[in-house]
Amino acid sequence: MIKLITLSTIAACLLSVTACSETKVKQPPNIIYILADDLGYNEVGVYGQTKIRTPNIDAIATSGIKFTQHYSGSPVCAPARSTFIEGKHTGKSTVRGNYSKGAWTEELGQFPLPADTRTIGNMFQEQGYKTALIGKWGLGGPGSTGLPNKLGFDHFFGYLDQKRAHNYYPTHLWRNDMVVMLNNKRLPGGVEGLGGAHIALDESIDENAPSSYDRFTQNDYAPDLMAKEALNFIKDNKDQPFFLYFPVTIPHVSLQVPEDSLKEYEGAFPETPYTGRGEGWLSYSPHRTPRAAYAAMVTRMDKYVGQIVDLISELGLDENTLIVFTSDNGPTFNGGSDSEFFESAKPLRGLKGSVHDGGIRVPFVAKWPGKIKPNQVSDHISAQWDMMATFAEIVNGTPNEGHTGVSMTPTLFNQGTQTEHEFLYWELGSGQAVRMGDWKGVRNNIRKDSKAPVQLYNLANDIAEQHDIAGQHPEIVKKIHQLMSQRQSAVVERWNFDIAPLN
Repeated sequence: MIKLITLSTIAACLLSVTACSETKVKQPPNIIYILADDLGYNEVGVYGQTKIRTPNIDAIATSGIKFTQHYSGSPVCAPARSTFIEGKHTGKSTVRGNYSKGAWTEELGQFPLPADTRTIGNMFQEQGYKTALIGKWGLGGPGSTGLPNKLGFDHFFGYLDQKRAHNYYPTHLWRNDMVVMLNNKRLPGGVEGLGGAHIALDESIDENAPSSYDRFTQNDYAPDLMAKEALNFIKDNKDQPFFLYFPVTIPHVSLQVPEDSLKEYEGAFPETPYTGRGEGWLSYSPHRTPRAAYAAMVTRMDKYVGQIVDLISELGLDENTLIVFTSDNGPTFNGGSDSEFFESAKPLRGLKGSVHDGGIRVPFVAKWPGKIKPNQVSDHISAQWDMMATFAEIVNGTPNEGHTGVSMTPTLFNQGTQTEHEFLYWELGSGQAVRMGDWKGVRNNIRKDSKAPVQLYNLANDIAEQHDIAGQHPEIVKKIHQLMSQRQSAVVERWNFDIAPLN
């Protein structure tokens, strides 16, 4: 019987292309998750940005969906990535701060994920996917338990240590467990990676002369190499289901970008050179036109997004590929960046490092032709730790035990009833925040004062968190305080060893 059916199918195929296509087994969907680094809520055109051009990211929104109330997992890099990797908010995730155990060396790297961690990469592998992580990792250095290849990713290329990702012209990157040397030189006198090159312009150097900054632009621009690696991974795996996690390092400082991108914004803004003077070892690479450099970096990243989208189209994978673009936390405040000038977090309060919405509410756009309807805008309240539950539902996988995510598929695909979070939770250092519907509770300085009061805001009519109305709603404050108190011990006890905080 099987042979007869097979022969009939072949005969039908010879007579009808339609019959052939109908017998083709549909491949599980590909998923691409692009994570910008320190990109603010208002730094994308479709979210209101007017000075920086992001046409390719905007196009994802217009051909798909834009979320107005999506949150990162944390106000800083490493813990945000941990919430994505593990599917758990920072009350339960492993990494809760930008910490290194011991000295700031790449050999140790950031606090590593334990060897038994089940990651979102493992979940995809269990469903037969080829997985790649290309970009910045930050969850374990060389030789540690927290290496991507040990934790669910078949292929890795980029920075293992997020401190080195502060320099866009590093001496090397990593491909899996091998060092890839680049055509860049370590700057004389500088400690590579800790905060760019850590070389401020000497007082004797003319800060207005373009030649004064030549040494901070070298040959191999790491984001270009990582974008190329991502494109090659897609090409190499076009005939099988793949998951690409692309945590690009832009626009995290240092301000470094190739000249062809910088020329796109030449003379566009009033400028004051960033020299790094007075910042000591915390200085980042100087730049003569920091605003133009920042804008150029974002637009260059946008071009990487366009290259990925175009390649997926060229390979005929559009209708079988979900593409997501978002950011790991809010916009930054140092290294020559100017979040005030670009209104990077508008209309939100706070920047990177803050548990107010400016530090954690981020752009989130997604497209999947035929699955996600175009020109949609959603105010569904969601978070980075929802991605494991969301992707699990799409690929028939299983999220981690104890995950805190809610699948976003009903909203993405406009099907069924969307489950809402009872609450969202964040903690970082001495700060905690809870969002419960339109209510937002914030506590600061809890390490110094365990009885620090809860500030309460109604985001429905106070999106900028300007009016603390805790005194008017004692029952809401009590409930939020209870949620925070249940997790406060984790804030204090999680880091009970000798550690050094990073910027």
